[in-house]
Amino acid sequence: MSKLLILMRHAKAVDRLEAEDDFQRGLTQRGRDDSVRAGEVLAAAGLEVDLALVSPAWRTRQTYDRLIPALGNPVLDDPMALYHASTEMLERAVLDGFSRQDRILVVGHNPGIGGFAHKLAMAAGKSRELPAGYPTAAAAAYFFSDEPLQAPTLAQVFNPKA
Repeated sequence: MSKLLILMRHAKAVDRLEAEDDFQRGLTQRGRDDSVRAGEVLAAAGLEVDLALVSPAWRTRQTYDRLIPALGNPVLDDPMALYHASTEMLERAVLDGFSRQDRILVVGHNPGIGGFAHKLAMAAGKSRELPAGYPTAAAAAYFFSDEPLQAPTLAQVFNPKA
């Protein structure tokens, strides 16, 4: 069976000055709406997940909560290590996740999540299909037929600004 990986940046959050601290920043109305739309677009492409790796920050959890009804009923894993994780840390988390499940969603933060998505898009020869900078609520779905994270196929992109 091929493996599926969806990489999503959290949706639009309130300004840093409107929250007690960065960890507690919640979504704006646009962010809540974009999260739902992302779920609808990914579900319309026939994508479902079994495992969700989600940063425990409030904005990523809110993004996940609005996104996930369209994508199945995955096991949720939200380790603190995913909060502002680097691309390399996310890759390690995904490889560990693939040892448990074949269809994974990651909801995280830039620059790590965008860097990871662009790295895979480049490997797939599809880097121009991803939005520049990987804006809030952007998502990209990849399939891998053999080794996880090797020879990806870009299956779907959600660009909230398109």
